[in-house]
Order: sequence, then C-alpha cells, then structure tokens
Amino acid sequence: MDNREEVREFLTSRRAKITPEQVGLPAGSRRRVPGLRRSEVAALADMSVEYYAKLERGNLAGASPAVLEAVARALQLDDAERAHLLHLAQAADGSDVLTRPRRRAGNRQWTPHRSLQWTLDAITAGPAVVSNGRMDILAANPLARAFYTDLFADAHNQQNLARFQFLDPATRRFYPDWELFADMAVAVLRREAGRDPHDKDLHDLIGELSTRSREFRTRWGAHNVRRHGTGTKRFRHPAVGDLTLAYESLDLAAEPGLSMTIYTAEPGSPSEEGLRLLASLAATENVGPAVQHPTS
Repeated sequence: MDNREEVREFLTSRRAKITPEQVGLPAGSRRRVPGLRRSEVAALADMSVEYYAKLERGNLAGASPAVLEAVARALQLDDAERAHLLHLAQAADGSDVLTRPRRRAGNRQWTPHRSLQWTLDAITAGPAVVSNGRMDILAANPLARAFYTDLFADAHNQQNLARFQFLDPATRRFYPDWELFADMAVAVLRREAGRDPHDKDLHDLIGELSTRSREFRTRWGAHNVRRHGTGTKRFRHPAVGDLTLAYESLDLAAEPGLSMTIYTAEPGSPSEEGLRLLASLAATENVGPAVQHPTS
C-alpha cells in the first residue's frame, strides 16, 4: 500500500511538537520551522540526515524495528504513537496482512454470539457496549441503550459514536467536555486508519465527517493518535443529569478488532445513584434492542 503521504504527515507533525529544549538542544534564534530540524532528529536517532529525510518523505518500507525504535525515541513518541508508526511501516511493506481484522463476506449483519450478549446483559451496574475501531456500537446492554438514548434515537447517527460526536447537536449537552471528547474520537479513528488502512467503511466515514464537520477536519489534520483504554469521563444525561464515570476497554479475543467498554461509577457517589435511577427508568420504559451493524 502507498501510504507515503500519511507517513510524511505523521512524522512531520511529531517533529514539529518537540522543542529543542525538550531534547537538550539550544533553541537558537534563526529557526524557520516549529520543533526540531530534520538534522537534529537524525542525530538523536543516530542515523544520517539523508536516511531520516528518506523516512520522513514517507519511505518506511523495509525499515527495521531498530530504525523504527530509534525514530520513536528521538521523537519522544508515546505508546499509541509508537504502535501507529509500526502499523504505518507494516502497511508500507505489506506485512500487515495477517494483523488486519477479519472481513465478513458481503453485507451480512453482524450479531453478537449468545454468550457475548449474555455477558453484556449480566452487567447491570453500568453501561457496556461492544464496538469496532470505526466507533460503531455493535451490541449493548439495556443500561447502555438508556445511557446513549440520543445516539440510538436518531437514525442518522447510524449508532456510530464519531457521527454522534460531530454531526448531532445533542452531544454539546451530553458531553460537558465536548472539545476533549472530539479530540479523543478523532485520535481513535486516526489510530484505526493506521492499523487497518484497507477498511473502506472507515475511509467513507472519515470522508463524510471531513466534508460535513470543520471541527473534525481540523482535528484530523493534527495526526494525533490514542488508544481508548481506561480513564474517567463526564456526561450530562438528559434524564438523570451529571455523571462522572470511569471506563475500561477490553479487546475481545474471539472477535479480532472488537472491544468491550464498560462504564462504572465510584461506589457511594452521586453518579452511582444516577446510574441506578437510569437503570430504573430503562426498566420501566422497556428500551428496545440496538439494531445490528453490517460487517465489523
């Protein structure tokens, strides 16, 4: 795959983020570009300027793990950025073929196997969802359907958290930290684009959001990546008010490319009481099951 433009923009953006002071170099007064010069990155990575320039022009095919590690170290990449650089290198030389998520044939509906849905439904203390790298919600427990009521209520969202984030005005209320959530959503999609660059549905989603949302377009150009693993988020639910929830995301061994995310509240907190109230409301309103997505 020819991903030279993606490689070039990623490495250039990372170089621009590192100041000379961060790596123990004098700032000087004649710098024409932000961050480090190519020659400085090359010196930090212990390679020739010509070779680093070749890498930054997008020619990662054939780069050894030692070279990639040296570049990652010089640019002070975090774990998500290091993984992204590795995925870009694998895509460049075609060695990513065995690590790509499986493709389901045709347009068959993906349905969680019974034990997975049972597992989701057994989680009653907090919302739990199964999603793919495109941020499609593929399965959910009843509390999650009540939690994401605006997402599921509008068919235009297509049960996709990125569309919900950037195209549905309801998120401005639902996410008190909207800017932070927007940064995270784009960084998750950027990571997935590096991990699975052959995903047509992902390319279509990115194209749609880039066309329809300036907020998305600006963030996409920053080339930031992240893994949605663990943390705490704030929400403002239309029925129960403010909630502060911790989350954990777990990869599903039986479904490569899919993960389960579970939200919980601190025991004894107002947020825990809010989730109990939401569960009660969900039970009385008999929220229907989520519609399944084609292909994951």
